[in-house]
Amino acid sequence: MNLDIENAYRARGYKVICGIDEAGRGPLCGPVCAAAVILPEGCEIEGLNDSKKLSEKKREALFDVIKEKALAYGLGTADAKEIDEINILQATFLAMRRAVQALSLSPDLALIDGNRKPGLPFDEVTIVKGDAKCMSIAAASVLAKVTRDRFMREMDKQYPQYCFAQHKGYGTKLHYEKIAEFGICELHRRTFLKKILGEEKTPVATAQTGLCGETIAAAYYEKHGFSVTERNFHARCGEIDVIAENADTLVFCEVKTRKPESFGRPCEAVDSKKQAKIVQTALLYLQAHPTEKQPRFDVVEVFLVPNETPKLRCIPAAFDASCLDGTETF
Repeated sequence: MNLDIENAYRARGYKVICGIDEAGRGPLCGPVCAAAVILPEGCEIEGLNDSKKLSEKKREALFDVIKEKALAYGLGTADAKEIDEINILQATFLAMRRAVQALSLSPDLALIDGNRKPGLPFDEVTIVKGDAKCMSIAAASVLAKVTRDRFMREMDKQYPQYCFAQHKGYGTKLHYEKIAEFGICELHRRTFLKKILGEEKTPVATAQTGLCGETIAAAYYEKHGFSVTERNFHARCGEIDVIAENADTLVFCEVKTRKPESFGRPCEAVDSKKQAKIVQTALLYLQAHPTEKQPRFDVVEVFLVPNETPKLRCIPAAFDASCLDGTETF
């Protein structure tokens, strides 16, 4: 990783440049954490990379190096309650703004990982996969990830029954089993677990009936290199369960979950009328969030069988059913 991006903007006259990134958009519980980092001109940090590509041990070592070399750094979070109140995307922006407010220096430019601007009071530039391209964004990604992981390890001491130190709040099989056994705690994001909670907001009796198909689908996309930007996007003509994107593609996903007693394939419920509503809803989303990325309409089928690991089938470009992905155990 080099400093070409920062140097290019310094050549345009920017003096104080901060990199911004977040960690924790996908988990079922805990805060979303953001970091803002201002590195001195010419600063290089050996071994620095996108935090997801580094081992936990390497991230922990880099955490102190980054803080030592940075001209300034700030950390910001938005907790589970705020995520439920304003949605994960807006909570991420809130955490980013809080991270910037915590800086001891005032930037004149922010380089932000992704393709969405959080709304800062100075110039903002988004960079897709910026944590793998830009030194200051990579530094921010490490600070954000380590901060969140440390928080979840601390919460493991307060709530040992959930094993937070192991899964850090992500939707693993172990985590779902613990939710089924103990219910949820104040750290859990209720909007991420609404199908588990049910209308009465009570814990379910078994892990299998408690599995949320939409959460499994969201985790599937993240596993395959996508960033989940919206869940349960509502418009006047309908709802889209999961919206995810990578560098080239914007996916609108309809999730269908079936139990053994259900009849028919899940995708059979997505008929032409349902497809039309999804397309109309997607068009409204695109009006509010213009992009040059190629839109795609997927259907994800989640099969829940008692005493078995859930199985998932993703049908990419499902409205053109010639493209099929194999069934996989989640």
